Amino acid sequence: MFTHREVIVKEVPIHVVEAGSISKPTVFFIHGWPTCWLEFEGVMNRLAEEYHVIAIDIPGIGDSVIPLQSYSKRNIAEYVRGIVDYMNLRDVTLVGCDAGGQVTYAFLKSFPDKLARAVIMNVAIPGVDPWNEVKSNPYIWHFAFHNVPELPEILISGKELPYFSFFYDVLAGKGKRMSDARRKSYVEAYSRLDALKAGFDLYRSFLEDEKDNAASKNVMVSTPVLYLRGSDEYTNIEKYLAGFRENGLLNINAKIIENCGHFSAEEQPEQIAIAIRDFIHNTLLR
Repeated sequence: MFTHREVIVKEVPIHVVEAGSISKPTVFFIHGWPTCWLEFEGVMNRLAEEYHVIAIDIPGIGDSVIPLQSYSKRNIAEYVRGIVDYMNLRDVTLVGCDAGGQVTYAFLKSFPDKLARAVIMNVAIPGVDPWNEVKSNPYIWHFAFHNVPELPEILISGKELPYFSFFYDVLAGKGKRMSDARRKSYVEAYSRLDALKAGFDLYRSFLEDEKDNAASKNVMVSTPVLYLRGSDEYTNIEKYLAGFRENGLLNINAKIIENCGHFSAEEQPEQIAIAIRDFIHNTLLR
């Protein structure tokens, strides 16, 4: 069902997976850590008849084998923009989970007129309330650890499966368990040392992301945005909405996805597909 191709942006080949007719509106997915494009496979399968669906491996991860010099979310957004332009995509809904959600936010701020709508999932945005509260939470210890140069790679190389599985288990919703096959696929996506480093560099760019987001705070974005969180993340979603609005997202709404945790697209692909479909439909009616 899926077609795999490489799109070269600024001399960097990026793995692109797509399905559905290019003549239809595009839903463009960006994964988080520690996953790859497969995070959205189930959602894409459910949307492919109605939409042109595409997903990428973030450069340096999975089958996008060439790493970037900078993993600031603004820089990654420029490569996403390159794919949108190269493929001549129209009526684009950009969907990002975790780090992919941070890229989606950076894209909205950098290219506010390039998207029809956007979905940000399961993530806090550097520099946007309640960011300081999130990063100071002792249960989010890995933010600081992953920011340390070189040490995470030394300790985790060859042990990706048990390390990643800690997050798959702890961050999943109650009673949810990621399959062994999917875990293996994700580990393979980070098995190269360059790929492992690229994943940690997503965290090492947080300070730069904070500065970029502070600089763009007054950029007003009227693009419709949907913010999704899992019910088992126990998030005060109103705090996040207030932070987004304070930082210029003028048209944002939120939805809680029931019976899931951090990996919403993996845990509840049907609910995510319905949420995206309804979001697109409702914005078209306005």
